[in-house]
Amino acid sequence: MPRKSPYQIHLSSEERSELVRRAARYTLPYYHVLRAKMILLAAEGLDNDEIAARLDTSRLVVSRWRKRFFAQRLPGLDEQPRPGRPIR
Repeated sequence: MPRKSPYQIHLSSEERSELVRRAARYTLPYYHVLRAKMILLAAEGLDNDEIAARLDTSRLVVSRWRKRFFAQRLPGLDEQPRPGRPIR
């Protein structure tokens, strides 16, 4: 039996509409669309294993983005600065 995530996602109407918009855009990079879809499915109450199976990704990826969205909301889905030398 899959373990339930401690990070239960509850969306405001503004967050939901923004995520639906991101999930439907074909001009965004695929990983942005995938992140939005993960959070929308998590808000429907699906567990990480089910989301991973539907989106053909790993459970750990779903878990990471669910946790980050729970902590930072929409800004958490954007790219974060990475350590190291900047690209020229």
